[in-house]
Amino acid sequence: MPDLPGVLSADDIRATVASIAAEQEETGAIPWYTGGQLDPWDHVEAAMALDVGGETEQAEAAYDWLRRTQRADGSWASRYEDGVVADATAETNHAAYLAVGCWHHFLCTGDEDFLARLWPTVRAALDFVTGCQAAGGEIWWAAGDEVALLTGSSSIHQALRCGIAIADRVGEPQPDWELAADLLGHAIRRHPQVFADKGRFSMDWYYPVLGGALRGEGAKARLRDRWDEFVVPGRGARCVSDRPWVTGAETCELALALAAIGDRDAASELVAAMQHLREPDGSYWTGLVLTDGVRWPVERTTWTAAAVVLAVDALHAAHPRSEIFRTPGVGAAAVVNRGR
Repeated sequence: MPDLPGVLSADDIRATVASIAAEQEETGAIPWYTGGQLDPWDHVEAAMALDVGGETEQAEAAYDWLRRTQRADGSWASRYEDGVVADATAETNHAAYLAVGCWHHFLCTGDEDFLARLWPTVRAALDFVTGCQAAGGEIWWAAGDEVALLTGSSSIHQALRCGIAIADRVGEPQPDWELAADLLGHAIRRHPQVFADKGRFSMDWYYPVLGGALRGEGAKARLRDRWDEFVVPGRGARCVSDRPWVTGAETCELALALAAIGDRDAASELVAAMQHLREPDGSYWTGLVLTDGVRWPVERTTWTAAAVVLAVDALHAAHPRSEIFRTPGVGAAAVVNRGR
């Protein structure tokens, strides 16, 4: 169980994981909050946090929900409410993230049978995603809509690397995915003009680093260049540069990006800064309006809590799973060597 000394104890993390587990439905679905909507990406992130907290069976139930609800083309709907499709849009980023979650689960458990069971679902999902790739390497944000988003494509870059690792592990290498990941990484690093302009959003700033497409001095320079625009000392990171609010998930994702390039001190400071969003039961409010101190949105979301758990785990760095953001797609040897 990870901790962040002086900020969050192992018991604090247990409480946060428990707050996520309490929202999971009998079907395995993990909505944003009780009675709230569900999207596949945030569902996977919450499942990853369950695994960090040792809730293996509940995490597997979450992945099995995705296995059962996958559509024939390999995608999922972008939003569900009360178990019913509320928005049928087939988003590539949502479909891809299953690969990250499944590789993370394997790094947590060493469960080869789980990988074998989920492999057809992962393969169909990533085949759907790569089928939406443009000639320049960027990936359309949704089927039938030829617009590429930098945040989504950066997350897909990580997912492809994890998917490649899963394919190799189950003995079915996917060289087309390797090519797709290389082309996508090149587009992210060298051709930003192919992506829609969403520069107001902090995710477009840090996700090329978080998704692993950008590393080294280029990554450090990118985060340094707009730091003062997005980071509010003692409060966290803004979601949007021209709006007076900070959000917990973006703050912790930025911390994950910093940890991935070795800036652990700055990452730890960010996790500490957003603790004003924590409730005594371990859950987290989504954000805070800086001008009047009002919680906004007025929701305690499972994905915000999950981002905290994953950031602390990455900083704790005591388990192979914590490598998934620093070096996506590696870590299997460490699992085997630990005898898990």
